[in-house]
Amino acid sequence: MKKCNCEADCKCEKEEVNKTEKEVNKTEEEVNKTEEEVNKTEEEVKVKESKGKEKKNETKELLEEANNKIKELEEALLRTKADNINYRKRLEDEQARLLKFANEGLVKEILPIIDNFERAIKFDVENEDPELAKLLEGFKMVYCSLIEVLNKYSVKEIEVLNKPYDAANAQAVIQEPKDGVEPGIVIEVFQKGYELKGKVIRPAMVKVSA
Repeated sequence: MKKCNCEADCKCEKEEVNKTEKEVNKTEEEVNKTEEEVNKTEEEVKVKESKGKEKKNETKELLEEANNKIKELEEALLRTKADNINYRKRLEDEQARLLKFANEGLVKEILPIIDNFERAIKFDVENEDPELAKLLEGFKMVYCSLIEVLNKYSVKEIEVLNKPYDAANAQAVIQEPKDGVEPGIVIEVFQKGYELKGKVIRPAMVKVSA
């Protein structure tokens, strides 16, 4: 190759080639670097997508778990409310029952007194001493007052005479046959039975036909 006779700022062909090669190499390095960055970016994107899916699945599982827990709590709350309603209803029923039969004990204590008054006023006083007659009349007045009190508190005598025997409201102490009466009929009452607001508080003591 002939020596270059160009001016001082002129470059020879070899220098141009070397420069071009360097630029090409530099460009290739930049391309390789860019490719590496692209690959790296793609990997990062894939990782992020994978993490996103995992996070999405994890979030979905947490949401399902939370919904199941909410459902369980709602069911438990409904059961608790139902139990409270039933308990309150039982309590109200028990209170109502206690109030309804609050006087049962007192009435039971009064019944023997009424029995004694009834025995006393059964005497035939037509030919008795006037003073005794007056005394019995006083008994009758007291007896009538007691009966009024019982009626006020819904205490009623149980009607059993000449009716079929019922162990729910009567107690048979004697059984004997009676002409013209079929078996199982109450033919005599020894002690009256009473009920308070429909509840038997003392069964009648009776004689039943056999």
